[in-house]
Amino acid sequence: MSTGRDAAALRSERLARLAELEAEIVDCFKCPRLVAWRELVAREKRAAFAGQAYWGRPIPGFGDPDASVLILGLAPAAHGANRTGRVFTGDRSGDFLFASMHRTGFANQPTSAHAGDGLELHGAWITAAVRCAPPANKPTPTERDTCLPYALREFELLARVRVVVCLGAFAWDAALRLFTGSGLAIPRPRPRFGHGAELALGPPTVTLLGTFHPSQQNTFTGKLTPAMIDAVLERARQLSEGS
Repeated sequence: MSTGRDAAALRSERLARLAELEAEIVDCFKCPRLVAWRELVAREKRAAFAGQAYWGRPIPGFGDPDASVLILGLAPAAHGANRTGRVFTGDRSGDFLFASMHRTGFANQPTSAHAGDGLELHGAWITAAVRCAPPANKPTPTERDTCLPYALREFELLARVRVVVCLGAFAWDAALRLFTGSGLAIPRPRPRFGHGAELALGPPTVTLLGTFHPSQQNTFTGKLTPAMIDAVLERARQLSEGS
């Protein structure tokens, strides 16, 4: 039987390995096209942020290391996370997402402007399938596959995750690849993405949930409403708590 000291030591080791993974991610130069684009955007900047220093590097995951819910996005926004250095921070998509996470109890505040703004996540970890901002927000399949091992290692270190919320079809596909890489069998035919789609895999049981991406294209047109994304996050909480 493990003691409290054993558990503390294991958690300390896991936190150290997460920190090592973060350091490796932010120093990545594996995809020349993405490196060139993220650095170009950081140099030229958007007029509204001309006085700010851009991060201009890959973006690590962020949140509660004891999370039971993993939220998986596509990639950093050029003038969002590529500017602020924190995933889903500083853009309209992040504003929509964090407002929902606050309403559903996963975040201590409804806004996220920069990395030192006091935002804390409870029971959730946010990451992306691709860690660098891609041109036209469209990573290539090769870039996706080059970056996916980072998410796999992250998933394995976040040992308490029981639900993965996929923000859009790209994230859904990446999660299926992630699950395959972690040894979980994927049903055939391959499950299709949809808002509210739910797929349980295991053992141990991990559930995949789909939601439309909180992009302006979706939120401004009403394709994704606050009530819709709240319902998905509430379902994630129910599943993660075993209810």
